[in-house]
Amino acid sequence: MKSKKILVWFRNDLRLHDNEMLVEAIAKSDSILPVYFFDPRYFDDTRFSTSKTGLNRTLFLLESVDALRKAFQQKGGDILIVHGKPEEEILELVERFEISEVYHHREVGPEETAISASVEDALWKQKINLKHFIGHTLYNKEDLPFPIKDIPDVFSQFKKKTERDAIVKSCFETPQNITFVENDIWGDLPDLQVLGFEQNVEEDNLTKRISGGEEAGLEHLAELLEEGSEIYLKINSKGNADKQGFSSRLSAWLSFGCLSPRKVYWKIKDAETRFGNNTNFNQVLLGLLWRDYFRFMFKKHGVNFFQETDFQELILTPVESDSEIVHQWKTGHTGHALVDKYMQELNGSGFIPQAGRLVVATFLVHVLKVHWTRGAAYFEEKLVDYSPASNWGNWANVAGAGLDLKSKNTFDLEKQIKILDVDLDEAV
Repeated sequence: MKSKKILVWFRNDLRLHDNEMLVEAIAKSDSILPVYFFDPRYFDDTRFSTSKTGLNRTLFLLESVDALRKAFQQKGGDILIVHGKPEEEILELVERFEISEVYHHREVGPEETAISASVEDALWKQKINLKHFIGHTLYNKEDLPFPIKDIPDVFSQFKKKTERDAIVKSCFETPQNITFVENDIWGDLPDLQVLGFEQNVEEDNLTKRISGGEEAGLEHLAELLEEGSEIYLKINSKGNADKQGFSSRLSAWLSFGCLSPRKVYWKIKDAETRFGNNTNFNQVLLGLLWRDYFRFMFKKHGVNFFQETDFQELILTPVESDSEIVHQWKTGHTGHALVDKYMQELNGSGFIPQAGRLVVATFLVHVLKVHWTRGAAYFEEKLVDYSPASNWGNWANVAGAGLDLKSKNTFDLEKQIKILDVDLDEAV
């Protein structure tokens, strides 16, 4: 009897723990073929004179894929590395390895959704099923107290009803035994030159950079919640969240799927049971809810989430801006000490806390009067933790172009201007 082989297409789900797609693939097949595609489209330049993926995020990605590879190797297998567009490469893989079915996690960004649709169309012609999983959110869509079409557009209402009526499911166990499709050549990770960067960069040139991969994420989470650790003591200092812009720095591992949001949730709940509640733990949980909200908004509305006339045209033909002003903002040379501090930190490490993101976005949009899409595109390049829904959703809210315009939690312009200490009437 012919054995059943399932191709497991990894995207932003680079982990073994709490991975329903992987667990089901193992259960429903005789062997699996894990695959990761390095799609050249994600390393192209954009119409905003930015790169789709900058250096810091690329390094984090390479480390995360390599970490997943090592995890599979410890279980007697590997992950196939393919350089090319999934819809152009997958049929050859299906034929070569006699694949019966393909599993993948569905995304909500329009570009990612279009790629999934292209892959599905290609597979359909060969009568191969592409099975979709949704494993990026804290709450499963079927566990929400409302269907997707009825999800409240106002975040405060979404939060209240979800926390009251929905449940967070337990995590899927990490697979212990995996049978892999037989294969001799698994492919090499690309170096930076292959991905379009001019040269390999010395690690010393990058400041405060965190390492990618599931193990690194789990270690950081454990230290974050370990009583007496340096990080734990820091997050439990009174007033830290408001005065110093506390961040758990979990977002990069969450965006690449090296950490499951449910894993983070249940680990925090366990820490609260042992050590008691604190404000900063609550901030982490609030951040998980915001991630869910933006993903579900994109699922519900698509690009109609943006209250902009001809939004798609804005992406294809960006609004003209004073290039010198934009350059000063990007490089952290605006003359505003707080904005410049955050932008230089962003350029060096690929990360700034949410408070910093609101400050620099407020300055670009409401003080410099630059269209918000230019800032969103620059963050797309620079952020290690870039996620389409959260990034573009947050920028739209700052500009007043998002759907949630009734909630004070969305964006408080007056508060941000006070932080900037800028008089709008005298703004540049």
